[in-house]
Amino acid sequence: MAQSFQQSFLPVLERIGEEIEALAGRGRPADYIPALAAVDPNRFGMAVAELDGTVYGVGEWQQPFSTQSVTKVFTLALALSREGEELWEHVGREPSGNPFNSLVQLEYEHGIPRNPFINAGALVVTDRLHRLTGDASGSLRDFLRAESANPDLDFDRDVAASETAHGDRNAALAHFMASYGNITTPVPTLLREYFRQCAIEASCADLAVATGFLARHGIRADGSRLLTRSQAKQVNAVMMTCGTYDAAGDFAYRVGLPGKSGVGGAIIAVVPGRCTLCVWSPGLDDRGNSVAGVAALDRFTTITGLSVF
Repeated sequence: MAQSFQQSFLPVLERIGEEIEALAGRGRPADYIPALAAVDPNRFGMAVAELDGTVYGVGEWQQPFSTQSVTKVFTLALALSREGEELWEHVGREPSGNPFNSLVQLEYEHGIPRNPFINAGALVVTDRLHRLTGDASGSLRDFLRAESANPDLDFDRDVAASETAHGDRNAALAHFMASYGNITTPVPTLLREYFRQCAIEASCADLAVATGFLARHGIRADGSRLLTRSQAKQVNAVMMTCGTYDAAGDFAYRVGLPGKSGVGGAIIAVVPGRCTLCVWSPGLDDRGNSVAGVAALDRFTTITGLSVF
């Protein structure tokens, strides 16, 4: 029976960890990025952070992993905080319905990506942040270090090099959008910043705590405001509708929270006004989302009754 939890989340996480241990058929790691292909798909960690930064975890919740597309949430927040509504002139807010690295939609829509979380949209947001800061990936790393209180959080250079060596599709997306004037950073520079962004290593604990500003309606860990309340709502809304590739409807149905997944096997999720979560398990389904991660978040909202619905 669902209930509203006010005590420690640890018993809930321990229960979920036991259930995930028995879960069969956990999918396969991303095999198109060689640095990720060899990771054991049965690894699992999960963390929940309260608004004050108190964090609970189970499994390998303190083990760093490749964050991949999860970082797109933070890049979006940083760009939106600096540029405001003008950002949305360059990237949309609608689900794509196509694979995250699709070229087809861009031609129909004249170089404006459907949303910030497909690869084309993330490239545009990285371009905007780079124009504003001169160092998009460095700004992102510094932000994550500050919000997670982990000064050692950094890029995995091997993963960045692996993505660069197999990044032809992303290069094609960037050049195509540049031809429409929707990318202004030189494409080689943009790709370097984008691949470094995706190659940040962090743990479930790091990401659960770092995501807290979205549960606090835009307020950072130090009490300063990053986003207006309306902007925080916007980011959470786009996470809900677009954050899990072309499985966002199923994720909303099962989990009922704004979330963002990455092909490294992580998913972050937000309970506005209450807590934030991160789960990691590298085995993916055929749409690029962690099989055990979605199952664990489904159980969390079912057990606790904490969802936006």
